[in-house]
Amino acid sequence: MKIAKAITNGFAKGTWNVKTRPRASFVMTFMDEKELENKVWWLSIHEDLRELLLESMLLVRRVEEWDEKFHDYAFVVFPAAKAYEGFLKGLFFDLKFISDNDYYGKHFRVGKALNPALDPVIREKEGVYDKVVKYCGGKDVADNLWQTWKSCRNLLFHWFPHEKNAIDFNEAKNRVEDVMNSIDLAYTGCNLAEKKLITHSKRVFWHKK
Repeated sequence: MKIAKAITNGFAKGTWNVKTRPRASFVMTFMDEKELENKVWWLSIHEDLRELLLESMLLVRRVEEWDEKFHDYAFVVFPAAKAYEGFLKGLFFDLKFISDNDYYGKHFRVGKALNPALDPVIREKEGVYDKVVKYCGGKDVADNLWQTWKSCRNLLFHWFPHEKNAIDFNEAKNRVEDVMNSIDLAYTGCNLAEKKLITHSKRVFWHKK
């Protein structure tokens, strides 16, 4: 991936303005790129989303080696969270839960549409939570998608006086894993692998047989 390679080269050449040092005791337990690229859904998401996920994985590996310590490691999660938003929008569009205008426009909000606590009237008109429940045969996937959205995207990148929502490095690493796991669950829990795949303009659309 172009972006991931560029970041890797930047670290290797020392062009990034961050001091690093190797840790002999550092053991990589986080999944590597090969594991990620072997996931059944990897080629079904847009290339841009794949590069964003790889960026977060690269940050997970590199940041732990830095001497600098930070108050908030949300920046590690940000690329994956952005990819997660794109994945959800694509999923909802491919399953015909949202319209062309919703998908391509500027006004559709994942956090609003997926919120199970949305006002019933608005939820029926604009929500996707109930559609996910129906399509996937239960609340497990819908609840998981919502919880990951809240913890990895919505709450993490907002600031409130009494809710700073700062996370340490281990929490950041866990949030990145949460994104991957939620994509896994959406794919397996909704049996997307068993749906007919139609490729169009580098996008994959899931349809029932």
